[in-house]
Amino acid sequence: MRKPTQEMIIKFYHANTVIDFMEVEVVPTPDGEARLELCADSRHANLYSMAHGGVLTTMADTAMGAKCLALNKRVVTISMTIEFMHAIMTGTRVMTEAAVLHDGRQTMVCECRIIDAQGKLYAKASATFFVTGKLLDDD
Repeated sequence: MRKPTQEMIIKFYHANTVIDFMEVEVVPTPDGEARLELCADSRHANLYSMAHGGVLTTMADTAMGAKCLALNKRVVTISMTIEFMHAIMTGTRVMTEAAVLHDGRQTMVCECRIIDAQGKLYAKASATFFVTGKLLDDD
């Protein structure tokens, strides 16, 4: 099975115009994939100077979708839940850590943690995805 390259995964992230609109950074990782990073500022904040839950939910959803893409599967979200453990105040830098828990033919299940550089957990999401096809055809 062919797998997408790191360059393809990063290009996928940038094809999601919401990620660029929110000015979320796409950072290559040593394992050949990528993660999302955000330094929360006033554009990402709610009325309490905390990162808005919708921004964090979008980051988690996109990170999990890209993790599926790294396995050469295009997906759409069926359902998703997210739990917020700590407020992300403006000025705080966070990143995503996504993992595939179930890699099926028609569905995939993933989880994503939103953490800081010290590993503090701010939010954890899980989602079920429907597989719509492959990015690369098998040779």
